[in-house]
Amino acid sequence: MKYQHIDKRLYRDTRQGVISGVCAGVAGYLQIDSVWVRLAAVAALICMPKLTLIAYIAAVILVPRRAG
Repeated sequence: MKYQHIDKRLYRDTRQGVISGVCAGVAGYLQIDSVWVRLAAVAALICMPKLTLIAYIAAVILVPRRAG
């Protein structure tokens, strides 16, 4: 049996991103449309703004940009 190694990592996608590419990167990682991730981010921002902003800023700092 052969195993295919899939290198699945989280990156910020600045080419398709609106602000810094965090939502586009998460959407690419989860293999879903980025609109759904952005809608979830807006809903989280409305429900818990401080925590969402801290998490977003942390993701901008900690998640690397995709090279290329």
